[in-house]
Amino acid sequence: MRSIPGLAVFGHDRLMDKPRSPEVEAFWEAFRRARGVAEEDYCVCCFGSGPELADELLELVLKGAKRATAYLLRDVEQGGEKMSVVGGHVVVVDGNDRPRAVWRTRTVEVKPLNQIDDAFAWDEGEGDRTRADWLDMHVRYFQAQAKSQGFTFDETMVAVFERFTLVWPPGDADPEGT
Repeated sequence: MRSIPGLAVFGHDRLMDKPRSPEVEAFWEAFRRARGVAEEDYCVCCFGSGPELADELLELVLKGAKRATAYLLRDVEQGGEKMSVVGGHVVVVDGNDRPRAVWRTRTVEVKPLNQIDDAFAWDEGEGDRTRADWLDMHVRYFQAQAKSQGFTFDETMVAVFERFTLVWPPGDADPEGT
């Protein structure tokens, strides 16, 4: 599968919700204890379609440019992904499945992919951060996903648009996440 540069939807050849390794559990526990978070469920995810892209997109999160992501609702309904939940936490792993960050979901919106707005494209922090560039990258990505998984894609497919606040590690966390 050819990756599409600058695209941060979750890799269609690997599930967004990754297994919880001992390293991930220890990372989560360090965050939870330091921030006084009551024990709760959390997801583990990795961006992109391969290790290099995962690391590149994770760096956008750690540097502050990326505060949103999107995926097809069919990945929840038919693909076994967990649905994003406002207030929920996500441990983000790098391309080698090492935990590197925790975000807290701020908003979740479900609507057709082609109803993306300028503000969301900017918040996703990729490419030139315009709606046109965002839609072009995501249409190409989801077309590749549809081809590999055998479903029909069009721009009106329902997608999940998630915005988040980076809450861990402390040196990279958003001010409102500390």
